[in-house]
Amino acid sequence: MHPGFAYFWHARRHARGGCGDSCGDAHAAGPGGRGGPPWGDGPPPWVRFGGGGGGGDDDFGGGAFGVRRPLRFLAHKLDLRDEQVAELARILDDLKTERAQGAVDHRRSTASFADAVAGEAFDETKVKEAADLRVKSSERLRDAVVKSLGRIHAALDPEQRAKLAYLLRTGALSI
Repeated sequence: MHPGFAYFWHARRHARGGCGDSCGDAHAAGPGGRGGPPWGDGPPPWVRFGGGGGGGDDDFGGGAFGVRRPLRFLAHKLDLRDEQVAELARILDDLKTERAQGAVDHRRSTASFADAVAGEAFDETKVKEAADLRVKSSERLRDAVVKSLGRIHAALDPEQRAKLAYLLRTGALSI
C-alpha cells in the first residue's frame, strides 16, 4: 500500500470516530490535543519530503529512462537469468548515456536559437549550426537504439524475445 493512501485511510477512520481497536487510539488526541495522526495536518513526513517511492515521468515510475527500474521490470517480465540481467544493465546504461548527451545537445541548440533571435540581427548561420546539432544528435540516438536492440536480441532466448516484442507492441515498454 502506498504511504499516502495509508495516511488517507487512517485520517478518514479518525474523522468517522477513530480507529477503534485497529490502532488503540494511541494518537487520537494528536498534537495539541486535537484528533488526527501524530504528525498533524497534511500528509505524513515520508510523503511530504519525497520518500515513499513512486512518481517520475517515465513508464517505470522514476525519472528519465534509467537503468534500475527498467532493468527490474524487464528482469521480472522476461524471467532473466543473472548473466542476462548484467548484460541488459550494460546495454541500458549505454542507452541512458546517449539519451543524456542528446538532452545536453538539445539544451545547447535551444540556447543557440535564443542567442540568434535575441541579437540585433538574425544570425542564420548560427541557427543552421544549432539545427544541424539537433539532427546529428537525433541520428546518434537512433543508431544507439538500433545497436541496443541488436544487443538485447542477442542476449535473449526466443521465448524472452517474444515477451519483449509483446511489451513493446502493447506500450508497456518504450525504448
